[in-house]
Amino acid sequence: MTDGDYRGRVAALRSRWADKDRSGAATQLLGIAELCEGDWHGRAPEVVEFVRALTGSERSLIVEVLLGRLDMMGWRSRDVRETVIPLAALATRDLPTEELARWREPRLTEFEQSHTAAETEQLGTFARLEIASGRPLSPAVIATIRRSYLEGWSDPAELADLRAAHPEPAFNPGEPWADRALAHLAAATPAWRALCAHAATAVATKPSRKWLQTGSQLIDAMEPLAVRAAIVEWLELARLPRPVPLRHSYGGATDPLQWDPYNVDALRGLCWLLSLLPADADSARTLAAVVETALRKLPGVGPRSPRVANAAVYALAQVSGTDGLAQLARLSAKVTAKGTMKQIAAALEARATVLGQSREQVEELAVPSYGLTEVGSLVEQFGTDAQAELTVEGTAVRWSWRTGAGRVVKSAPQAVRSAHADRLKGLKATAKDIEKMVAAQSDRLDRQFLARRSWDLPAWREQFLDHPLVATLARRLIWTVDGTACCWLDGALRDLDGTPVSTAGPGTVEPWHPVGADPAQVLAWRDRLERHGVVQPFKQAHREVYLLTAAEEATRLYSNRFAAHVLRQHQFNALAAQRGWRNQLRLVVDAEYPPAVRELPAWGLRAEYWVGGSGHEDQSTAGSYLYLLTDQVRFYPIDAPANSTHAISNQGYRQRVARGGAVDPLPLAEVPALVLSEVLRDIDLFVGVASVGNDPTWSDGGPQGRFREYWASYGFGELSESARGRGELLARLLPRLAVGDRCRVEGRFLHVRGDLREYRIHLGSGNILMSPGDQYLCIVPRSAADPGLALPYEGDGMLAIVLSKALMLARDSEITDPTITSQLGRGTG
Repeated sequence: MTDGDYRGRVAALRSRWADKDRSGAATQLLGIAELCEGDWHGRAPEVVEFVRALTGSERSLIVEVLLGRLDMMGWRSRDVRETVIPLAALATRDLPTEELARWREPRLTEFEQSHTAAETEQLGTFARLEIASGRPLSPAVIATIRRSYLEGWSDPAELADLRAAHPEPAFNPGEPWADRALAHLAAATPAWRALCAHAATAVATKPSRKWLQTGSQLIDAMEPLAVRAAIVEWLELARLPRPVPLRHSYGGATDPLQWDPYNVDALRGLCWLLSLLPADADSARTLAAVVETALRKLPGVGPRSPRVANAAVYALAQVSGTDGLAQLARLSAKVTAKGTMKQIAAALEARATVLGQSREQVEELAVPSYGLTEVGSLVEQFGTDAQAELTVEGTAVRWSWRTGAGRVVKSAPQAVRSAHADRLKGLKATAKDIEKMVAAQSDRLDRQFLARRSWDLPAWREQFLDHPLVATLARRLIWTVDGTACCWLDGALRDLDGTPVSTAGPGTVEPWHPVGADPAQVLAWRDRLERHGVVQPFKQAHREVYLLTAAEEATRLYSNRFAAHVLRQHQFNALAAQRGWRNQLRLVVDAEYPPAVRELPAWGLRAEYWVGGSGHEDQSTAGSYLYLLTDQVRFYPIDAPANSTHAISNQGYRQRVARGGAVDPLPLAEVPALVLSEVLRDIDLFVGVASVGNDPTWSDGGPQGRFREYWASYGFGELSESARGRGELLARLLPRLAVGDRCRVEGRFLHVRGDLREYRIHLGSGNILMSPGDQYLCIVPRSAADPGLALPYEGDGMLAIVLSKALMLARDSEITDPTITSQLGRGTG
C-alpha cells in the first residue's frame, strides 16, 4: 500500500460520506480494506478514527451497506472475512444490533481455535452478540479472550470487561494438565474452586505474605494430603504437549508445548501452593521436574516459561527437610538459564548461611543416599513375594528381580504389581532420581578442576569415597591425598604401585589432573585403569592436555588455535552454557555483543572466546544468526572492563572505556597451565561438536555452498588435541574388537577394510572417504552400536560415532539401508 493510494482513498471516503453517497463510501472502504489487509489499527488509523466518530445510527448504516456488499462478493471468502468483518465489528461496538448475528457462530468457532485475535474489536463484538443472544460463551472462547487480553496485538481494553465477567473456568482448557484439573473441579467443592481461582492470581515475581496467608487459609479448610496429591498430579502433566495446537492470528500453528499465557500464572500459583503443604519426596521431585520442563527451549519461542521455573525454584527452597535441598543441588549442576541459576544459587546460599557452611559444602551434604545400603546397591524386599535389587552402573540403574522362591526374573512379578503397586511406583521414581543425581554429580565433579577445590580427608571420605551414591563416581576417579595420586582398586585406595593409601587421620584431598604430571605416569594410570576395567565417569586419565604452542608464544597475548571455524550458533550457545560459559545469542541487529566468557573466580581470571555472526542472509525466524565465525582466545583479570563488538559490522572487539582505562590481556605464558588447558579443552569441545564441518550432509558446503572450503578443510584436516587422543585410544582398543583385524589407525584416519570397499574415517569429524578415488560417503549417525568392549571413559560422543561407523563398514556387505547401499554402489563397476 503506497501512502498516496491510501491518502486518496481516505479523502474519497470522507467526501462520499459527506455527500451522503453511502454506496460510494462503501466502495472506498472496501478498497482501503484491500490495501490495509484488515490491519485497520496499524495501517488505517484514520479510518478507525473516522468510524468511531460517527453516531450510532451512522455506524449501523455503514454495517448495513458493508453487509450488503459482502453478500454480493460472497462473504464466505476468507479474504473478505479477514478484512471487512473487522471493520464491521468495530462499527457495531456497543450497538444493540444483530446485523452480524449470522457470522457469529462460524467466527466464534474460528476464535476457539486461535491463540489470540489480531483484532480485539471483532472478538469482543461477536462475544457480546453471543451473550446478547442468551447463550454463554464457550470455555474455548473465554480462553481466547484471556490470551488476547494478555498478548493481543490491538487494544486489550476492548476485552477487559469480558475478561472480568468470566472468572470461570479457573484455567484455560486445552492443555492436558488443565483439562485434568477442570475435570476434577467439575465435581469438586466450592473450596477447591476457590483454591484454584487463588492459584490463577499468582502474577507477582514471588508470593506476598497476604497471598501465602490466603493460600494457607484455603488449604486449612480442606484435606491437605488430598490437595497435595492433586496438585502433584496436575504439575506432572504440565510437561505434556497440547493435543490440538492453536492457530496463530498471522498463520501457522503454535508449538504444542507452548503454555497458554493465562495458565502460566496458574502453574506458578500451584507451585507456590505446593510449598505450603506437607513436604515429601514426590513434591520435591515434581517441582524439580517443573523447573526442567519450564526451561525446555522451543523453536522460535525460547524457554517455555522462565517465570514458571523460578516459581518452582522458590517452592523448592521452602520445602523442609533434605528432599528439596537435594533437588536444588541437582538442579544447580544442570540448569543453564541465567535467571533461574541465580534463583537456585540464592536458595542454596540462604540454606548455607543457616547451616553455617559454604554453598559447596551444602551441595555435597545434600546428596541423599536414596536408601542405598551399599555403594551403588539397593535391595528392596516385597514381603515374601519378591526381592528387587537396584545397581548403579555408570549413570544408569540396572534392575534385577528374584521371586520368593529365589528364581531370577526379568521384571516385577505379578504379585508385586498387584499387592505393592504404590511401593513399586515409588521405587521406580527413586531409580529415576538416582540416574538424574548421578549425572548431575558427574558434571559437578568434572568442574572441580577449575573450582580449585580441596577437602579434608575425613569429610572427603564420608561425602565421596564411602557415600552410597557419590562413591559410584568417586571410586572411578584418581585423587591426590597429601600429594600422592591414588585410585580405588581391589577394595582399597591405592597408589600407582598398588600400595594402599591410608584414609585414617588428617590429610588434604584434591582431584588429580594430568597437567604437570610425568607423561609416563599418565600412561601408567591409563594402563592400570584399563586393566582393571575401570570406566571413568568423564575423561581424567585420558584427559586432553593443551600446552602452550610455539605459535601462541609468538602471538603472546592470544591464541588462534581455534580461530576461523564456522559454528552452529544455537548449538554453541547451549554447549557454552553447559560448560559454565556466559554467552548471548547474536541477533542481526544494531547492537553490541560481548564475547563468550568463562569467569574463573578461584583464579581471579576471565577467559574470552571471540566469536561473531556469519552471513546476514543466514538467520533464524527470530532474526538470530545461524552461524558464527570464531577468532581469538584471551585471558583478562576477572574485573577488567568488558570487551564488545557490533553484531553486524563485527569489526573487532574492544573495551569501550575512557582513554587510559583499557586493561591488556594476560600473556598466555602467565596463565596457569591447568587454567589454559581446561579453557582450551572447553573450546575444543565447542568446535568439535558445533562445527558445520561435522555435519555429514554438508558435503556441498551448506547454504549456497558458502562453506564448502571450510567443510572440506575441517572434515578431513589436521586433528585437534581431543581427536589425537581419540586416535591413540583407538589404536589400543582395536586388538580387542571383533573387527580389529580389519582396522588400523594411521595419521588422521581410522582405516577400515570392508568386503566391498576400503574406508577412511576422520578421527576429528567422523566423516568418511571410500575407495576408489576418495569418494565421500554420507552416513548420518542415528544411534551408536555397541562396540562389544568397555571404553575407558564415558561421554565422548564422537568416539562412539567413529566406532559405530567402523563396525558397520567392516561388514559393508551386510548393510541394507538404501541411503548407504546406493552410495556404495557407485564406482564399483
